[in-house]
Amino acid sequence: MTNTPFRVSLGGIFYMVMAFTLGGYFTFAAVQGDYGVFRRVQINAEAESLRAERDRLAEELAATANLTRRLSDDFLDLDLLDQQARDVLGYMRADEIVIR
Repeated sequence: MTNTPFRVSLGGIFYMVMAFTLGGYFTFAAVQGDYGVFRRVQINAEAESLRAERDRLAEELAATANLTRRLSDDFLDLDLLDQQARDVLGYMRADEIVIR
């Protein structure tokens, strides 16, 4: 048996370097890219905060709609009307004392 010296071909080295380069690029893009894992976590966090803001605004809208309905011509809440007259116009009853 004859031992032949081990020779590495230039094409094989080039092929391996290209394979590792492409593998590294696609791994980096999967983690850091526009559609990567980190971007997905960021989008989910932003979506959760937007959902919380939407819920808060829906509650605020419901409260405003309730106040509007209570002051409408069809339904008049005298307590709310009295409160609005005191706050906006500065009215008070004759038997009240104002402390500033």
